[in-house]
Amino acid sequence: MSDSGKIAAAFHRSAAEYDQHVAVQKRVVNNLFRYVETHLDEKPGTILDVGTGTGALLHSLKRIYPEAFLCGVDLAYNMCRRTAVKLGSDCLIVNGDAEMIPFKSAVFDLAVSTSALQWVGCISRSIHELRRVLKPGGTLCIAFFCDGTLRELQSCFREAACTDGDENNKRTARLHRFRSVDDIKSILEGMDFEQVILSSETEKDWYDDVSSLLRSIKSIGAGAVGGGSALGLGWRGIINKTARLYREHYGQDGRIPATYEVLYLYARTPESKECQ
Repeated sequence: MSDSGKIAAAFHRSAAEYDQHVAVQKRVVNNLFRYVETHLDEKPGTILDVGTGTGALLHSLKRIYPEAFLCGVDLAYNMCRRTAVKLGSDCLIVNGDAEMIPFKSAVFDLAVSTSALQWVGCISRSIHELRRVLKPGGTLCIAFFCDGTLRELQSCFREAACTDGDENNKRTARLHRFRSVDDIKSILEGMDFEQVILSSETEKDWYDDVSSLLRSIKSIGAGAVGGGSALGLGWRGIINKTARLYREHYGQDGRIPATYEVLYLYARTPESKECQ
């Protein structure tokens, strides 16, 4: 199964309990919603949400843009079903890929995405696809986890694995690589976006232990990213060492933190140029 197939299957399985384990993601949705409210001068007539999940952002946008035609795309079929139930006939939900968005070029006034693009295989392709479907003068407003996300977990896992020889060191290479701000800047340099604003914010959640953190990650489907065992979830010895190191290095008042670095991107397409 391809990486996108594994991701789709994992998020498909986790759809029913997804909303119970997404405290950070909910804050990111709220932040991006406020970002849209602040920066958009005109009401969009057509809106696309890529990686819509259970439809939280579309639901909020529907309140302030009740006349807009809403569309959502998600790789996981069960996520699409839950969003369709939540929003009803007011929204078109499509089971599709962020790297090959199933819409014609230049059809949306606003394209949004939250907490999804960190999982795609080629983020450059996804951003180019988002650009393609935007009308002249359209707006892109997205947020996703970037380099530094889950840094405590990754650091402790590497330290635990490196004590057990070369075979375990191979596992550390399979940890998910979150893109850096410089990665995104390089992608944008070759594009024709205008009024580009890039910013990042740090979010932090607290957990009782590493097991509860890993359960949360797995429950949102992310445990499958990176070849199905990116965090070595079944490797009990390494996980036990990781848990001990995590508490030693980062524990506070009986709990452990998990850091998420969130990159926010706002950009507009030129009014006078045809979409590429």
